[in-house]
Amino acid sequence: MADPVAHGSIGPSCAVADVRPDGGTVWTASQASHRFLNVFAALVELPRDKLRVVYLDGAGCYGMNGHDDAAADAVLLSKAVGRPVRVQWSRQDELGWDPKGPPQLLDMKATLTPEGRIDAWETDMWVPRATANLEWIPLLSPLAAGLRQPVGQSVGLVSQNGDPPYGANAVKVTAHWLGPAPLRPSNIRAPGKVANCFAVESFVDELAAKARMDPLAFRLRDTANPRGAEVIRRAGRMIGWQARPSPAATRGGGIARGRGMAYIHYKNNETYVAIAMEVEVDRKSGKIAVRRVCCAHDCGLMINPDAVRAQVEGSILQTLSRTLHEETTFDRSRVTSVDWVSYPLLNFTEVPRLEIELIDRREEPPLGAGEAASSPVPAALANAVFDATGVRLRSVPFTSAKLKALLA
Repeated sequence: MADPVAHGSIGPSCAVADVRPDGGTVWTASQASHRFLNVFAALVELPRDKLRVVYLDGAGCYGMNGHDDAAADAVLLSKAVGRPVRVQWSRQDELGWDPKGPPQLLDMKATLTPEGRIDAWETDMWVPRATANLEWIPLLSPLAAGLRQPVGQSVGLVSQNGDPPYGANAVKVTAHWLGPAPLRPSNIRAPGKVANCFAVESFVDELAAKARMDPLAFRLRDTANPRGAEVIRRAGRMIGWQARPSPAATRGGGIARGRGMAYIHYKNNETYVAIAMEVEVDRKSGKIAVRRVCCAHDCGLMINPDAVRAQVEGSILQTLSRTLHEETTFDRSRVTSVDWVSYPLLNFTEVPRLEIELIDRREEPPLGAGEAASSPVPAALANAVFDATGVRLRSVPFTSAKLKALLA
């Protein structure tokens, strides 16, 4: 299960607008400055060619944070007062009102052949439906002002990678589309794939344990795609994988150590990524420490390998933060996780050793590196915790309190 998460931009959203009767200019860090030109012009009843939207660098996000809402705020306020207006959201505004990553719930079942291979596999997922052809995500200030705007929600392609990337005799994946989410959703980095890969690769690990097989060997045996098989082998070699079933045989108190892995063929037709992790778990407190992350990454032709490496590192660290800490809490009236205490991020002392191998396939087309390495992170971590403790984490975030309760 994946709960709603904030985009958590370090700098809260900001925008400046100067709207006059004969035209105007908006300065914003929106990722959709071209699309929102029509929106802002409509809000202040100006012809499209009389309004300029100028992009300026701002705090980053992978999807949609509050930049667009802050810009709409500034546009409406500037029209009302006839002067330039700067809108600066607070930290509480940003975490309270930015669109959230969509919640997801998955249920899986499978059978094994007498030889321990996947026989039949079934996935049921409950995910919020994206509104088709939505012109823009509904914004807060037009909603509060009672202005006309599209009704709907944008969540991204959240149903992809709900099937195993390994040979099976029969596979069925059913998406149960839900109506409005409890919080205004928007796509967030690798929309849907992080939660889906978490569920799929955790369940694959359970099947390997049921078959009493080494988890890496279980995957490799039925990976028909040679590029997928190579990243799995490389990740194992990088971390020094010792073949044995999970969980580890040693038990007891104190610190438990384990290793786990996960693999994805992103969107089933793009980048290949395998991640292996080493973790330590304090059985008394339930605290998880990720010590080492090894990632093998194949995105085809790399135009700028340094930029690819930076993207992969960022993907891993951002998703470790989402997996270990980030949780949006709310009551019937508002979001309650509105600061860095109630919505903590990964800190510098928690950053593990990162080892990344980039496979440059110059004869293949470039497939992109901005999202794929995010997807296997929660599954690899959950599988490493299972190897260390024999306990299976099935929902994020993996807080100390949650694991401590399971260990008890």
